[in-house]
Amino acid sequence: MIYMRLQSHWLLGLLLLCCLPLHAQSLNDQSFGKGLINFTAADSSFTVKFAPRIQTRFQSAWNQDGNNYGDAEYNFLVRRARFKFDGWAYSPKLRYKLELGLSNRDISGANQYNRDTPRYILDAVVMWHFAPGFELWAGQTKLPGNIERVVSSGDLQLIDRSILNSKFNIDRDMGIQLRYKHKIGNMVVREKLALSQGEGRNVTEGNLGGLQYTSRIELLPFGTFAKKGDYVQADLVRESSLKLMLAATYDLNQNAVRNRSNMGSYMTLDNGSLYETDITTIFVDAMLKYRGFALMAEYADRSAAAPVALNSDGSTASIVQVGNATNIQASYLFKSNFELTGRHSSITYGAVTGKGNEVVYTAGASKYIVGHKLKVQSDLSYGQVDGTTDFLEFRLGFDLHF
Repeated sequence: MIYMRLQSHWLLGLLLLCCLPLHAQSLNDQSFGKGLINFTAADSSFTVKFAPRIQTRFQSAWNQDGNNYGDAEYNFLVRRARFKFDGWAYSPKLRYKLELGLSNRDISGANQYNRDTPRYILDAVVMWHFAPGFELWAGQTKLPGNIERVVSSGDLQLIDRSILNSKFNIDRDMGIQLRYKHKIGNMVVREKLALSQGEGRNVTEGNLGGLQYTSRIELLPFGTFAKKGDYVQADLVRESSLKLMLAATYDLNQNAVRNRSNMGSYMTLDNGSLYETDITTIFVDAMLKYRGFALMAEYADRSAAAPVALNSDGSTASIVQVGNATNIQASYLFKSNFELTGRHSSITYGAVTGKGNEVVYTAGASKYIVGHKLKVQSDLSYGQVDGTTDFLEFRLGFDLHF
């Protein structure tokens, strides 16, 4: 109880600190969607932008019972509630980002490896632009994985990400990243390398297995997207000329101790030790936009050197979730800022997992009031597991981002 009070007081104090006027700084007026508070130091030695956001959701699902669907299961939730701070310190070449999650979905996952504490921190990273085209990142943030995961949850065109992402993404981790952007003729090339701990975000008990190595290359043959639209779903700017990004990621988590690389359950053996095996994840993805039309496609493949963890008596302790998946979604944004989106996602699990293959079809509609900063969305999904078990799901969501 005392601990939770301290946590609440700490968060309240942080919010008050950001909201109070400071004599050494000036407050810049901003329009909606540009941050709730923007500070610039009087001597221009640093800046900070504070931008909270809220995502509320309603969900109802029907599972097939024989030849009929059973009663609906309803769920109302605050899917995300977050505080985001970003800016630069000392020089515009030294940027930072801090993002805190406050909803139950954001902070859940306490275990012995993060000292049984809530996982408030999503991002805490410093980015140094130390030479033309080069940036060095240090801290906790998203790894350069599949495009759908790196797109912010606030910039999605459907209520949530696909089953490919939920089962195969590599999410966030603590470590360093080196990024290089250059051109070959008219084509923009971005190369990203990451060295991370390999256990996911907020792990505080040291490195449990080996290290995780991630590399990604992105090719933009027709130049950069307007307003970084290659990492924003929906063609909100209505690109006047064709824009395309083709990318691939290779990720190796050496001696991984979780059954989905740096995510999922810890693979614990009956003697109390952790099972370790090398896990490889490959992504190939693309983003295309032109005059309101947007297309995103992804392929993921995960393999493991030894996917089955056995106890001393030969029984199965854990299984790495190996397999492959595809995700394709296309959309069109009308001039009224109303959008229709269709998505097809499928997973083929490795036979060793004993899990049935999955496929989900989703149709969605969005109304963008102030782009992704203020929008209403809904979608309807039909899914199958192993070709037999059917389900229907309807979701409705509201997003508010200052």
